Amino acid sequence: MRWVRNALALVLGLALLWGAGFIWFAATLPDSAVVPDTRTDAIVVLTGGSERVETGLRLLSIGRAQRLFISGVHPGVNVAELLRVAKLPAGQLECCIVLDHVGGTTVGNARETANWMRLNGYRSLRIVTASYHMPRSVIEFRRAMPDVTLVPHPVLPPQFHQNDWWRWPGTASLLAIEYSKFLVAAARAQAR
Repeated sequence: MRWVRNALALVLGLALLWGAGFIWFAATLPDSAVVPDTRTDAIVVLTGGSERVETGLRLLSIGRAQRLFISGVHPGVNVAELLRVAKLPAGQLECCIVLDHVGGTTVGNARETANWMRLNGYRSLRIVTASYHMPRSVIEFRRAMPDVTLVPHPVLPPQFHQNDWWRWPGTASLLAIEYSKFLVAAARAQAR
């Protein structure tokens, strides 16, 4: 009977620890780029959510970087189509955009971006992804390219209710899943 009480106490302690960390995670999510005007060698957009590609294209068009790497793009999508959807002129930007059709996970995005960065000799990178995805993305990108300066540029999708997440079950569950993935990424980075 004693081992059952100990096991329950351990499970309860871990649940409380996870819950406290989750609240910290939700409270400390970035809501804007810390240095929005900083110029970097490149920009990477991690696909998978609204506003990300449009933000990356806009940042490239206003000169925040030389090149844009869009990672995790669906195989049938091309640069001309992205520019058309974003209502941007193809002639000015088409040469500066690279699409990655291989990276399908955050780890894959980081690996493919790191390979591209090394190939081009770039030393600084602006990461464009959703605010809830940014903490884990930064961990994975630092693991893949520790010598590159990273500039987080979070995007706030309109359907994501960051400031009152507890009122929205969809946002709360998305944050819980992302926090759990963040813990795994942080543990993997520490074990390295």
